[in-house]
Amino acid sequence: MMFKLGRALYVAVRGRSGAVRPKNVKNFVRNLCCTAPLMTDKFKLPARYGAGEKSVWVEYIQLAAEYKPAVNLGQGFPDFHAPKHVTTALGAVATDANNANPLLNQYTRGFGHPRLIQSLSKLYSPLIGKEINPQNEILVSFGGYEALYSAILGHVDDGDEVIVIEPFFDCYDVMIKSAGGIPKFIPLKPTKTKGEVSSADWVLDKKELESLFNPCTKMIIVNTPNNPLGKVYTRQELEFIANLCKKHNVLCLSDEVYEWMVYEPVKHIRMASLPGMWERTITVGSAGKTFSVTGWKTGWAYAPAKLMSNLQVVHQNSVYTCCTPVQEALARAFEFELKRRDTPECYLNALACELKPKRDFMVKMLRDNGFNPTVPEGGYFVIADWTNLEDKIDLSSEPDKYKDYKFTKKFAKETGVLTIPPTAFYSAEHKHLGENYARVCFIKKDENLELACKLIRDWYAKHQEICT
Repeated sequence: MMFKLGRALYVAVRGRSGAVRPKNVKNFVRNLCCTAPLMTDKFKLPARYGAGEKSVWVEYIQLAAEYKPAVNLGQGFPDFHAPKHVTTALGAVATDANNANPLLNQYTRGFGHPRLIQSLSKLYSPLIGKEINPQNEILVSFGGYEALYSAILGHVDDGDEVIVIEPFFDCYDVMIKSAGGIPKFIPLKPTKTKGEVSSADWVLDKKELESLFNPCTKMIIVNTPNNPLGKVYTRQELEFIANLCKKHNVLCLSDEVYEWMVYEPVKHIRMASLPGMWERTITVGSAGKTFSVTGWKTGWAYAPAKLMSNLQVVHQNSVYTCCTPVQEALARAFEFELKRRDTPECYLNALACELKPKRDFMVKMLRDNGFNPTVPEGGYFVIADWTNLEDKIDLSSEPDKYKDYKFTKKFAKETGVLTIPPTAFYSAEHKHLGENYARVCFIKKDENLELACKLIRDWYAKHQEICT
């Protein structure tokens, strides 16, 4: 191979006499330099993916690896064990403990393992008030992430507009643009910023929302409970959105992955259960959130068959089928929980009860140490205003554009506690709305929350002394 390349170079630069001519060498190098940029341009990232910026998750995982914070309250996953019956089920399936069915380690039905879709139908049908057909109205996906992808790529076409409520999970934007769609952003804004603030205090401007609906609007994405706010939309708020969807013939993609983490007395209302909304709603759920097994990367969507068929086309041509043992284990886990569905012991009921004391602990700790947290009605995140700490932390050494990135990085380095910058959940035009906040995850062991409390308390006390 090296001989052939050398021979080609020699042929390109020699003269008629066979001797290498400097002029020919110069021309060869010039032509090579002109060709290189063209090759680079040819293989550049497609424009639909923007400039290929790192996501906040990639960047902050690297930050954690580099600085090794004592407590990671950044990414949203538990650091404690999932329910034992859930993990035991996976072990039994993967090892074929009873030598019952070797096919449980082979491909299963592409749109969802038969046993799992039956369980999902039994779970959601009474909650929606309609019998959901497991064969053509449920799709099992690689996490809620892929369900969102299949819904957006399956329904959004070139030039379609999609209304996105901010703050939003950061993949919505890229998925919409990948489909050729145009995201139209509208932010939730707090009605107050002083004193005790609840996620219920973050609301939409109804006139602004109404103005975004037009003949080009294909879809609106509603995330309830919201990540990162923890806002749980009220029935009245959802009905206002639903009426606009019906008036303008618009789909609703309802991201409800935190559905089981809603704190009393607040109730989770499913968009698809509202009058006239089943026909135009695609609902997304997550096994990772439901059973605290985020690494299993299994989710689902349910919707009427005429909408679901589009998701199936995307799914079968990108993923095709999901992990059989995991789906079988989840089916068994749901069957176990459905038998005790109306009891306090049911994990679907118990999870929020287990998380509420953690939420309250986190809120108090943040308040005691200079933050002004928004108390979440659902989910397992708190966003906290850190502007009262601005005179206690020097951000000048951090080169980032946005203040929340500067703060969360410097805060991690000084306290050993990692949090996430909320501007990652906003469009460019509205990032200023998230700059004064940090997102904190509280689905962690009590001892790790207590360690975070000590680290932050010690840091705050030290800087209080310096300031006085």
